[in-house]
Amino acid sequence: MPDLVLPTPWPEFLAAVDQSLSEAMELHCLGGFVLAAVHGIPRITNDLDYISANPNQAREELNRIAGQDSDLAKKHNVFLQFVGVADYPDDYESRLTTLSLGLKKLTLRVLEPYDLLLSKLTRNNPKDMQDVHALVKKLDLQFDVLMERFRTEMGWVPRREWHEQTLNVVWKDYFDSTAS
Repeated sequence: MPDLVLPTPWPEFLAAVDQSLSEAMELHCLGGFVLAAVHGIPRITNDLDYISANPNQAREELNRIAGQDSDLAKKHNVFLQFVGVADYPDDYESRLTTLSLGLKKLTLRVLEPYDLLLSKLTRNNPKDMQDVHALVKKLDLQFDVLMERFRTEMGWVPRREWHEQTLNVVWKDYFDSTAS
């Protein structure tokens, strides 16, 4: 992926985080930051959500350096946030994309679009639904790919029938409305 140009204040914030880290770290990112910064979905967000940090002990350091109450967060009005409860496909790691940001210690890897959509399924609040609709339209995503991924990689999700119905009854319309 070519170098990504992030909107202010993200480049300055991430550079400051990068300089403050004691060792190299990799974050698996999702949420509004990925939608806005990577896919150009018009959406305001002041946090960068991540579901995994390697090495695992990185979360504590990241929270101290760049969490919601950190000095960097107060200075830049953005922050890093570990998402402790999130649902995403089993094999998401094989499809992560590394962002080329020119940082030395901090590596951001983002969920692929279908995985990003499925990470919003179980919460499915109005903002999530807007995000799904916008991403489907922008990237011309295919419903069968989403359903296959749900069926093969999210068999463990609680209330599976409920979520499959959400996909087939509500979300499918987002895909059908992109066909012309």
